[in-house]
Amino acid sequence: MTEYQFRKAQISEITPIWDILQLAIQRRKEDGSNQWQDGYPNPNVVQKDIEKEEGFVLTDGEKIVGYCAILINDEPEYAKIEGQWLTNDDFVVFHRVAISEEYLGKGCAQKMIGCIEDFARHNNIYSIKADTNFDNFAMIKIFEKLGYTFCGHVYFRGGQRKAYEKVLTRAL
Repeated sequence: MTEYQFRKAQISEITPIWDILQLAIQRRKEDGSNQWQDGYPNPNVVQKDIEKEEGFVLTDGEKIVGYCAILINDEPEYAKIEGQWLTNDDFVVFHRVAISEEYLGKGCAQKMIGCIEDFARHNNIYSIKADTNFDNFAMIKIFEKLGYTFCGHVYFRGGQRKAYEKVLTRAL
């Protein structure tokens, strides 16, 4: 049974993280998507995530198998949603979700999103917001499976993204 751990990324881990992201960028391209095809994300973005303590990794033992950035209340584009969020309270937003090639199809993205939800609860935040490209069907399926609600559209670097929110239950 694999024991995954979720923790803050270290600066020394930029190379393995970037390797995972590069392959994810390549996969989006092969899927015929324009998502992540404009030079973003890049190693600089990952370094900034980690320096700001916003970069997180999912590990299997010593091996990094997934990456994401987690921010609290820090997504100005979300204020300009075409549509409506479920809540206007504090929220956690995650970006740059990427899973290692050899761990695809093992539920790692779902596992990581579960860890992000735990991170939010730990910070007494009960709203998670995220967005993805209209053609990122794998991610859309995960959002739907995990109980995220489609709220409308947001725009990044000129591209339209589908925006989702999940309201977490508060522990009694």
